[in-house]
Amino acid sequence: MRFDRKTVLVTGAGSGIGRATALEFAAEGARLVLSDVNEVNGQASAAMVRELGREVEFVQGDVARAADCEAMVARALDRFGGLHVAFNNAGINLAAAPIAEIEEAEWQRIVATNLTGVFLCMKYEIAAMKRGGGGAIVNTSSVGGLIGTAGVTAYCATKHGVLGLTKSAALDHIRDGIRINAVCPGGTRTPMLLEWFKDPAVERAATADTPIARFADPREIARAVLFLASEESSFMVGHGLVVDGGLTAH
Repeated sequence: MRFDRKTVLVTGAGSGIGRATALEFAAEGARLVLSDVNEVNGQASAAMVRELGREVEFVQGDVARAADCEAMVARALDRFGGLHVAFNNAGINLAAAPIAEIEEAEWQRIVATNLTGVFLCMKYEIAAMKRGGGGAIVNTSSVGGLIGTAGVTAYCATKHGVLGLTKSAALDHIRDGIRINAVCPGGTRTPMLLEWFKDPAVERAATADTPIARFADPREIARAVLFLASEESSFMVGHGLVVDGGLTAH
């Protein structure tokens, strides 16, 4: 029960890694504020948390909007009196295409969600945590934040940006008692990824370069997030924890 009576905010909580992580936090005693742009999926995640006997609030919101990010944090403060942990996980991807074929509007959309969204969430989370005496923040980057991949230029650019944002913010605020780190998942069985790999042959090709020869289950990423958010990682600051089945060990 590492998070007993702690208040945890999870964005992108409606499916995949966000939902799995919310349930892992709930299993360890957390009180949760969940957010997702998709209200149906987000409410479903909240119902799962309630089935575990934990207190939960759902806030429909788009992390690309400052007012929505502020509202998520405000709900945590109003309902639970503070904010101890935040997992900034909301993200999107584009259809695979070389950079010359990416429309400017699509570029702006993915940057607004994946990178500006993390900035906006941290802006309000950090202010709340400073008032409460500290906390822990985990941002979702990716192996795409460490290496380049053909066809996903915009996604990789944003995830590289999340790592830079994480490291610099961590240095800004460690003396405030706020530890900021990132998780860098490899291929994970989320709805976003599996939409690409409906054909088993395509999935086999996609995992061929991964030494473990499979995708991660979202719960495997969730456990890494809980480690970074817990006192077990108390000396880790500005770190990008790679959970990729050996992909970047080549």
